[in-house]
Amino acid sequence: MDGRNPAEELLKGIRIIDADTHLSEPHDLWTRHAPAALRERVPRVKMRNGKRAWVIDDDIPIGTGEGAQPSGAIRKDGHKPPGMWFKGAQIEDIHAGSHDWKARLAFMDETGVEAQIVYPNILGFGGQKAVKVDARLRLAVTQIFNDAMAEMQRESKGRLLPMALLPWWDVALSVKEAERCHAMGMPWRNINSDPQGHVDEPGNRLPDLGQPAWNPLWELCQSLDIPVNFHIGASEQTMNWMGSQPWPSLSDERGLVVGSTMLFANNGRVMANLMMSGLLAALLAIPSAPEFALVNPSPAALVQVAGGSATY
Repeated sequence: MDGRNPAEELLKGIRIIDADTHLSEPHDLWTRHAPAALRERVPRVKMRNGKRAWVIDDDIPIGTGEGAQPSGAIRKDGHKPPGMWFKGAQIEDIHAGSHDWKARLAFMDETGVEAQIVYPNILGFGGQKAVKVDARLRLAVTQIFNDAMAEMQRESKGRLLPMALLPWWDVALSVKEAERCHAMGMPWRNINSDPQGHVDEPGNRLPDLGQPAWNPLWELCQSLDIPVNFHIGASEQTMNWMGSQPWPSLSDERGLVVGSTMLFANNGRVMANLMMSGLLAALLAIPSAPEFALVNPSPAALVQVAGGSATY
């Protein structure tokens, strides 16, 4: 052996795009971009019960894990240990590329990755955690996040392509935000896969994504050629990672295997509902949903953007 990495030779000349990465949001992402009146209400990190914690509005907990645990499994030295070492880790313990886009670009250069599609974390993979606060604040935090992501996309010269979140609790607002993000040059949209689990401000149950109420959004995305993504765990119904899925007797490591597997299985449920709703047939001019299912016989066949997300 001459010391060269065989993979480098195999991939020489191939443009590599990482289709499912995430951002461990910097602690000041929202406070840095928020107007003064909202800085003490937007998502932020503060000390709570003697530990760091992500909170929103009046000290409402948000995020995952304890101590404002970032969503990163790569240590600062670039090594990824097996198991759940990251449980309880702090932002200082993980690779800077998880939260610093300049460090991420440097790492991408080192590893031969040309571009990445970047998903959110703190507000939920589908923005579902925004529902914890009032309608005005949840729209503001969604738009601030999208503004910050558009900034990251511009400054990375299009190498980091973030998912824009939509205000899924309101169809008309979702249409407006999809248009606004399109004007900022953001090519992707991400949405809660199960809005029907919530109610609007008057208390009416929200329609599921297969109902005609959502047609204005789908028609806009169709006309602008905007992909809409459904990440694993993009709703309360599908995000049950380490909750009730594993048996209590399992170790954290074994529970991680069960929980991770079920996240993907639950996204199959989202895909099955999309196919059977008739939505794809109507928008894509496919003769019928069952015929479409025969052409693409498994939910995995619909996963065009990322291994952990599905896109129509």
